[in-house]
Amino acid sequence: MSDLNAAALASKAWPYEEARKLLKRYPDGKPNGAPVIFETGYGPSGLPHIGTFNEVLRTTMVRNAFHALSDTPTRLIAFSDDLDGLRKVPDNIPNGAMLTENLGKPLSRIPDPSGKFESFAAHNNAMLREFLDRFGFQYEFVSSSSQYESGAFDDALKNVLRNYDAIMGVMLPTLRKERAATYSPILPISEKTGVVLQVPIEVIDADAGLIRFDDGGDMVTQSILGGRAKLQWKVDWAMRWVALGVDYEMFGKDLTDSGIQSGKIARVLGGRPPESLIYEMFLDEKGEKISKSKGNGLTLDQWLDYGTQESLSFFAYREPKKAKQLHIGVIPRAVDEYFQFRGNYAAQPIEQKLGNPVHHIHDGKPPETVPPVTFGLLLNLVGVLGAGATADQVRSYLSNYVEGGVTPELDALIGHALAYNRDYVAPTLKRRAPEGVEVAALDRLDHELALLPADADATAIQNIVYAIGNEGGFENLRDWFRALYETLLGSSQGPRMGSFIALYGVEPSRKLIAEALGK
Repeated sequence: MSDLNAAALASKAWPYEEARKLLKRYPDGKPNGAPVIFETGYGPSGLPHIGTFNEVLRTTMVRNAFHALSDTPTRLIAFSDDLDGLRKVPDNIPNGAMLTENLGKPLSRIPDPSGKFESFAAHNNAMLREFLDRFGFQYEFVSSSSQYESGAFDDALKNVLRNYDAIMGVMLPTLRKERAATYSPILPISEKTGVVLQVPIEVIDADAGLIRFDDGGDMVTQSILGGRAKLQWKVDWAMRWVALGVDYEMFGKDLTDSGIQSGKIARVLGGRPPESLIYEMFLDEKGEKISKSKGNGLTLDQWLDYGTQESLSFFAYREPKKAKQLHIGVIPRAVDEYFQFRGNYAAQPIEQKLGNPVHHIHDGKPPETVPPVTFGLLLNLVGVLGAGATADQVRSYLSNYVEGGVTPELDALIGHALAYNRDYVAPTLKRRAPEGVEVAALDRLDHELALLPADADATAIQNIVYAIGNEGGFENLRDWFRALYETLLGSSQGPRMGSFIALYGVEPSRKLIAEALGK
């Protein structure tokens, strides 16, 4: 066993802890050399979103961790539940009237409002595949419609009918009295209207797949095979686990009860529920649950406008079982913390590397270099330059500070900083006039800077800033730094001033001080 394998077996990093569940599931390997199956589920009634990214990313991290522990082959299935009936028309869909006319019908049997695809589900499934491909995920796409309609699920559906009473025994105690009176694990699709029906059914012949039900006043005997019915959500989930041999699927805390009931049903069907991680939901900046209908969340595109994909992966990796606030304000910190962990990686012993988020973000092969300036420092520079700052201006300042020129990665950060400053920082910046001891301290800082060469280094400048703060009559250094940020940068928080002045330039910084002092 290699040092890496041994360290991975002992690592407390959550992807390895999850992967070890699969080793315990199959201590002698999966029978007949079959691959271990990972699954992520997707409801194609809307477009992919940040939650989709997080679930596939986290599952991929567990899959990669399992590869470090075992030679057993794996598959990752991205499953689209596109035979589900359309319950409501999404707000952001054009030509919603067309969808309104098809409420209740399977998503894969509703026309595409854009007219570009054979169905509404086909459109959203294409967007899902494009989305997953965009981020380089390795997966196999499987749709519910294709599985039902091709007959791939027929044997599993017959098994549901054979175990109908036992499944009802699992589900009925969990339902309200009114719901229990009409509940059925089987949802026949009406041959008259095409609608997915939620009506009581009677099993006529389990081996033939025949049921009887009331379809608009007519008692109908109909097969459930070949796409002529689908299963109720919790039963469908369990059936899918058994039919596809799913070994691992994580899900959100809001599906905890569904996971419990589906696990019981999977056992009724003769299968074994998958190993799972129940992750916490994201909250908005007020600590409230994010809701698409409220629009209080943060979209994937918003994050990628203002931060890097790696920073989003970093945010997703950290503490998946803990509720986290997801809003615009968390992006800069995530960007800088990602690079901080990346910068530490190379010098760490193997045990620490395996617990470092970048190990899992980059599957053990993170880039070796980091940008020479922090994202926070870039934001402060752009903030001083103003809302009209350009990338060329920022590059010009960096050219005097950064050896070797601006790399593509740093150039991308410049774009993110300009966008973030324009939309969220610039409107809030407001410099105040210095007060009391702050006036003399700023005057002394200006005097000391005047004695320095134009290329003075950040450490030398920072030492001067500290000395003035310690000797300037402030109760503590924090008050001095806050005064610098509020009078020079217009913000209550900021960077190491030595680094900022070295980047911005000694003379431009003296000009900021002069403006603050009204000179």
